[in-house]
Amino acid sequence: MTLKGFLLANALVISGGYAQLAQADEAALIKQGEYVSRLGDCGACHSLPGKPAFSGGLAIESNLGTIYSTNITPDKEHGIGRYSEQQFSDAVRKGVLPDGTRLYPAMPYPDYAKISDADMHALYAYFMQGVKPSAEQPPETDLSFPFSQRWGMRFWNWAFTSDKPFRPLDGASDEVNRGAYLVESLGHCGSCHTPRGLGMNEKAMDSSDAKFLSGGSLNGWEVPSLRGLPRWSAQETVDYLQTGRNDKAATGGEMTSVVEYSTSWMTPADLQAIAAYLKFLGGNPAAPATDNKAASATEAKLTTAKNLSEGERLYLDNCGACHFVTGKGAPGVFPQLDGATLVNASDPTGLIHTILAGAQQPSTAKAPSTLAMPGFANRLSDEEVAQLATFIRQGWSNKADAVTASQAEKVRKTLKH
Repeated sequence: MTLKGFLLANALVISGGYAQLAQADEAALIKQGEYVSRLGDCGACHSLPGKPAFSGGLAIESNLGTIYSTNITPDKEHGIGRYSEQQFSDAVRKGVLPDGTRLYPAMPYPDYAKISDADMHALYAYFMQGVKPSAEQPPETDLSFPFSQRWGMRFWNWAFTSDKPFRPLDGASDEVNRGAYLVESLGHCGSCHTPRGLGMNEKAMDSSDAKFLSGGSLNGWEVPSLRGLPRWSAQETVDYLQTGRNDKAATGGEMTSVVEYSTSWMTPADLQAIAAYLKFLGGNPAAPATDNKAASATEAKLTTAKNLSEGERLYLDNCGACHFVTGKGAPGVFPQLDGATLVNASDPTGLIHTILAGAQQPSTAKAPSTLAMPGFANRLSDEEVAQLATFIRQGWSNKADAVTASQAEKVRKTLKH
């Protein structure tokens, strides 16, 4: 072989090696972007059963009206296939589309503004190269005046959003700061668990304000505070996020899809980081001590099954087989009712909804079995639902207000809708 031929052959080998390395790097970037999409819970809003992934169409009920999620596949006509990386970043972080159209904050861009450049780059690579294009055309969002005037979002953004990047917490460990980044940005936990102002804005965007993650309201459900989680250990928080259940509680409402599409896919290290950050926040009073005397009295009366109130009878007939006379349920299977946040919420909507419509835990890698509670809407009248809910809210250690038939009727109407 001539020297020239030898050099050419080696050049081709080296060139092929570089190409393989580049392909491996690209594949790793796309894989990272897929994980970032899980952290951001993109699938929960932009994917529907029976439809191509990320092709949109989810109806999101808001105080403004119904907002439909969009197609975010790389289809050039119906999706985001023509977006440059900067345009993609502006849509995700600022809520601004390439043509200047403003998104509604049902897309949690006020939280996504803190996503790092590295995660945004990986996310773009995944959606452009790792997601299959789809020509699905979701329904158009068509709100009534004046909310249909999207240009008004410019002023809303000016008043309620910030372009400041994520700032690590002084004096916190690397694990706590990783949890803070996940919760405050991609996880957008504050969009549900932080109270809203008159402008439907999150009242706080990070842990510098005590209102952050202090609880809120979503579609009539009272959303609990996440600050400190005094009733749960760090491991119980990890279990809940990983499987949708722990020894005290099980998912319900919007949180079910969060676990299914997002948190159940997170690495153990990231789940531990989130748990560490929530414990780090504090801000909640210590969990109230169980009223053992009251709990024992309820248990004893249900056990003897004599001189029962209507609510107690309904409980034994419909709930006792799973939640037992103790109200403690079965660890990791059936949630506790004694001391439960959902049961003791000031607004009983969540409990009423669960009694009427039932609940189903997601199937996850760590807990593949899908456990379901049946709904009793066809079995119980509004008065019976009220009696049952009142007993649950006032039995054992619980000391919440009574429920009325009119409250049950109101929730039932939302099920029909």
